[in-house]
Amino acid sequence: MLTPENWKIAEPKDDKLRLMVLVDTEEEFDWSLPHSRQNTGIRAMGAQEKAHRIFEKYNIVPIYVCDYPVVSQEDGVRPLQELYADGLCEIGAHLHPWVNPPHNEDVNNFNSYPGNLPASLEKEKLRILTQTIEDRFNKTPKVYKAGRYGVGADTTATLEALGYEIDTSVLPWTNQSSQQGPDFSLCGTKPYWFGSSHNMCEIPMSIDFAGLLGRSRRSSYDLLNNPAGRALHLPGIFARLRLMDRITLTPEGISWQEHRRLTKAMLSRGCQTFSFTYHSPSLMPGNTPYVGSPSELGFFLDRFERYFDFFFGELGGVPATPIEIRDSLKRV
Repeated sequence: MLTPENWKIAEPKDDKLRLMVLVDTEEEFDWSLPHSRQNTGIRAMGAQEKAHRIFEKYNIVPIYVCDYPVVSQEDGVRPLQELYADGLCEIGAHLHPWVNPPHNEDVNNFNSYPGNLPASLEKEKLRILTQTIEDRFNKTPKVYKAGRYGVGADTTATLEALGYEIDTSVLPWTNQSSQQGPDFSLCGTKPYWFGSSHNMCEIPMSIDFAGLLGRSRRSSYDLLNNPAGRALHLPGIFARLRLMDRITLTPEGISWQEHRRLTKAMLSRGCQTFSFTYHSPSLMPGNTPYVGSPSELGFFLDRFERYFDFFFGELGGVPATPIEIRDSLKRV
């Protein structure tokens, strides 16, 4: 999944620009504290309609990739069941190992990445999550996103065995190995086919570099982001000077002007598929670092509309689900 010899870039069948909206649908917890099995609150699920008022305006059908605390508790799953029954969303899987049975591992940073677990344990946790989603929605999920983007050496085989068709875990040009996570340094922003028969589709997150040095991407950024560069605040300086700015297509801490810059940079490199992502707890103030008050929530949701106006209006793009994106790509 992570190295070029295991995948093939997927070219679109047409020249349309497609936007997927994907929501990491999970429990609330303090991101600054260690992981805990006791963090299973799902109050924010009742606030998801705030975003749906916007989605319906633009005919967007988002996909909620759900973890175990959400789909195993009535108050978590009921709002999604109502949306799903009305055809207003799709459902996928999102594995947070520390709150997903079986609880056979120690809770620590290394084990918070699903792909770091023994293959049998990663598979059993995802099997239980998959079955719970199927029981709740009467449909087997086909789209997966690893918690903390934590895919590993055995994740592809696990996804194939459990019937998944699409993965959305990849963070382009990003190396998480210093935090005990995966290394996506060789992965770009375009979708690709992977798996034993190249029948699985990867739709990476939309994250790339804008600015005059943006095309040099990882090589230049690695020089800026080494310990000496960080000590001199070089990544921030280069971003402010519009020389090299690493941007993610998310409303969480990213302005709509940055969204626009990122999209234009990706377009200049031939990208036609874009993924707009955020975390479900952000829709209830106080749950994430990005939305601390009702006024911040207003600014947060305003970024949705400003970007959608730009993408669908100025660029003439269309909304798409992960399945629709996969079907829009040429087979190898």
